[in-house]
Amino acid sequence: MYPKLRQIVRDAVLGVTFVAFSATAHAADIKVLSDSPLQPALTKVAELFRQETRDQVDFVFDPSPAVKKRIEDGETADVVIVQPDFVDELAKAGKVSAGARPIIGRVGVGLGNRISSPVCDISTPEKLKETLLSADTLVFNNVASGNTFAKALEKLGIAATVKARIVRTSPNGIFDPVLKGNGNDFVAGTMPLIATTRGIKLLGPLPGDLQNYLTYTAVVVPNTSQRKAAEDFIKFLTSSKAKEAFAANGVN
Repeated sequence: MYPKLRQIVRDAVLGVTFVAFSATAHAADIKVLSDSPLQPALTKVAELFRQETRDQVDFVFDPSPAVKKRIEDGETADVVIVQPDFVDELAKAGKVSAGARPIIGRVGVGLGNRISSPVCDISTPEKLKETLLSADTLVFNNVASGNTFAKALEKLGIAATVKARIVRTSPNGIFDPVLKGNGNDFVAGTMPLIATTRGIKLLGPLPGDLQNYLTYTAVVVPNTSQRKAAEDFIKFLTSSKAKEAFAANGVN
């Protein structure tokens, strides 16, 4: 190879190496503690964010009450995404920033059953009531989405009738009783989790005024060492690109 050509090739290789090194060197790695129902959507949004910024987002998913406790017990993170009431409590304790906290989306409550079970029409309160009265087991959790479903039973006037068939569990335990059952069993919970749980099919949202949406907000942790990346991620969560990914994964 001619000396001049050899030098050109060497310079090109060095230039590509420098660009790759610079991109890697400036990429951030942020930790996000988030409420579980957002997992299907947030993982998609985080990948879009990584493609755009090269910053990596590592998630820890848990129900909002558990996220709050983890933060109070000293677990570190850069961003927290939970329901507004929990953010208020954490902000008062100085655990998260008290400033801007955009609402990034909301999740509805729905009903599901096993893949092998018949499809049921729950599109109106009357049809939902008929479906629930036929249930052998009704499983829902003991936090926000479960409380919404309990109120729906009361509004339908069947809470006392189905009381003996109710199984209330921890937020992460709602699917096992239905998956392991062999009767006409139903699970109520957030729609993204029902829709993405293997062996379970989503029948639809709670209809009409029986529905109640769980709202989520994102906030920076004050002592983060990745403040710019954390703030950039929260800003990205409200972008049109993120909203499209949220909508495609059950978050309005």
